Amino acid sequence: MVLMLNTRYAKTKPIWALPAADPLQPVDFDGEVNLFHFVLLRCVGKGAFGKVRVVQHKQTRDLYALKYINKSKCVKMKAVQNVIQERRLLEEIDHPFIVNLRYAFQDDENCFFVLDLMLGGDLRFHLERLGSLQEDVVKFYVAQLSSGVEFLHQSGIMHRDIKPDNILLDERGNAHLTDFNIAVHFGERKLTGVAGSMAYMAPEILNKRGYTCHIDWWSLGVCTYELIFGRRPFRGRTNADLTYSIGKDPLKWPEDAEKKCSRPGMLVIKGYWTEIRQNVLDAKPMAKDIRNCGGMPGSRQSIGTHSSRKSKLLLHSGPNFDASHELEELLLEDNPLKAKQRKANQDNLSAEMRQMEEQFTCYDFKKMQRRSYYPHNQQQLISTATGTSSGLASSRPATPANDLRQDIGIAINSDSLELQAAEADEMNKEMTEKEYQ
Repeated sequence: MVLMLNTRYAKTKPIWALPAADPLQPVDFDGEVNLFHFVLLRCVGKGAFGKVRVVQHKQTRDLYALKYINKSKCVKMKAVQNVIQERRLLEEIDHPFIVNLRYAFQDDENCFFVLDLMLGGDLRFHLERLGSLQEDVVKFYVAQLSSGVEFLHQSGIMHRDIKPDNILLDERGNAHLTDFNIAVHFGERKLTGVAGSMAYMAPEILNKRGYTCHIDWWSLGVCTYELIFGRRPFRGRTNADLTYSIGKDPLKWPEDAEKKCSRPGMLVIKGYWTEIRQNVLDAKPMAKDIRNCGGMPGSRQSIGTHSSRKSKLLLHSGPNFDASHELEELLLEDNPLKAKQRKANQDNLSAEMRQMEEQFTCYDFKKMQRRSYYPHNQQQLISTATGTSSGLASSRPATPANDLRQDIGIAINSDSLELQAAEADEMNKEMTEKEYQ
């Protein structure tokens, strides 16, 4: 009955056309950003600590993705440090091929990230739908992603969880890297914490030999192989088998490899792993090689203005998200998300809740300059009025509501964290010692 009513409503009034403000409840847009500034629309995703939904800013009418994390669940899963880390990293990131932070705030129950809205779904969705992608489309995506990865590394940040699930497409078919839940700053000292999704981890992570930012290139190589051939290059029935395969097995090509990938493309893919296994840790030239192989000029400006007709055709005409998230929100959620005034008395908070209260600070990209919280990165990041430090229009200010069609879906992937408990504790300890002195 609910589905029938929802369908009938959608035919007459798209969900994007909901009123932008409640005239009975005035909103103070001059004060700090909070949930009262937004209209809550469709629920499109679910993660370990909370959900993701589409929201509309009541003043600008712009649409965003709202990722919200339940504080109590966060404390229970010992992930407070990760949430604060993600919040701080995202403030200093602004790039055309990354899902950028636009607002951050909290209430008594949740921490909120307001992010660029991606309308094209994630690459996992498209990979499962199509089986594999054409080489020239994958080149286009990888060239854009290599620009984003290079930007992160120049900023002293490694992502540590690059995989198709964390690559989102916009409505024009451009690729964007998302989910910085286990991203971290790096310096001269190698990291040893085991973090990420195992099938995409570099050998140095699994063998705990110490690693730096080159592990992101390994993960991007696994993604490239998987997108073109529809399977990952290293596999195993058990974790031990997979670890051995990643560290020791030679790279094998499927029998029909030459039908799906050119010789130059195979050489670039092979280069991801050859250089890393031979301990050639400086992967900076790799970004240029990837862009050249993809037929893309070397600069961010050129990549940002490039248009791929085939990548647009990849976009699905139906919903690019699981509709059950919305149904679950309507029928099963005992405490649906709602804007609430904050409690005045905050004296009885636990140490973890107090840490979130103090360190998950507000951010508004229209009012504040981006900055780094980390002592080894003192250069002040400059934001323009549109929140674009790179100066490119394609660094994605919010998607206007009137540019959307009813039949376009949204997919946001959130809260990716695949760690054993002991390893998570080790990583949190490492972050505490390295980042919060």
